[in-house]
Amino acid sequence: MQKKSRITIYDVAERAGVSISTVSRVMNSSNLVTEPTRVRVLKAIEALRFRPDRTAKSLARKAARSFAVAIPTFTMPFHNELLKGVRFRLRQLDIDLLLCDLGTKSPNATLMNFLDRGSVQGLLLVGVALDEHIVEELETLHSPVVLVGTQHPAFDSFSWDDRAGAAAAIEHLIGLGHTRIAMIVSHTSGSMQQERLEGAQEAMGKAGGSFSREDIFCGSTEKHAGFSEEAGYEAMQRILSERPDVTAVFALSDVQAIGAWKAIRDAGREIPGDIALVGYDDIKTSQYMGLSSVDQRMHEVGEQATELILQRMTGEEKASPVHRLIVPALVARRSSRPG
Repeated sequence: MQKKSRITIYDVAERAGVSISTVSRVMNSSNLVTEPTRVRVLKAIEALRFRPDRTAKSLARKAARSFAVAIPTFTMPFHNELLKGVRFRLRQLDIDLLLCDLGTKSPNATLMNFLDRGSVQGLLLVGVALDEHIVEELETLHSPVVLVGTQHPAFDSFSWDDRAGAAAAIEHLIGLGHTRIAMIVSHTSGSMQQERLEGAQEAMGKAGGSFSREDIFCGSTEKHAGFSEEAGYEAMQRILSERPDVTAVFALSDVQAIGAWKAIRDAGREIPGDIALVGYDDIKTSQYMGLSSVDQRMHEVGEQATELILQRMTGEEKASPVHRLIVPALVARRSSRPG
């Protein structure tokens, strides 16, 4: 006679149409669950005759507070602003924050290993292009997942209008009278860089100009795929040597722009008198330096993404995924504005 399989918290969650964190909250008498949801979960528990043992109850209590952020690298400054937004929202709550450094070589494999090690009841996944195997794994979590910087129809997501951000930077420089503008890019050919290049090209086209290959530069270093100070420094050296007529530079990241700033100063040139400079990300260092930059509102995105996960974790009914597009804004400072 075949032994009957044991009923688990996952079975209860599936029958009630909620996440397992919601079942955990009901089991622990949390007041964060709405009454209709609580009743639905209790009915599912009764119908399935679910009887958790002590270990299951302990895991349920821990699971109800488990929140993870997975990022390809924690060394990029703009990720720090995102994490500050996450921590700001969690600070007042009894929720554990787990951090997973996915690395840049095989982030999907690292994510799989991370998920295999234990249960998380909310996952914020930053800057990772998901393959179908990972999508299937995430869908079996029965826990809310929010993507930041990428999109997938099955999950909530926050992404940026990179075209608009780059266009704002170029329009700012054109408005200051610049027509000979160079760009500093990375070695990658991902969608983010492509969107920013197209946005810059569109803005230049509206002003009657265009970007050619001779206007686009990158450094030789492959550190962080070219999004580094070293790469920005090298790219700026090439611009100064090969394009002495350039009066303004737009870098696709602030760290590249900071490297470019150093190269300009080392060459005895003035910012913005000789060359105006604009970056992208608006990290803290840029604010202190007076670097004009495109603000991606990372702190705000961190807060909003965390709030969305918490809403999904509190036991509200499952809803269709939401996809929010964040429009960046140009913050003009002394690196592009004379006087």
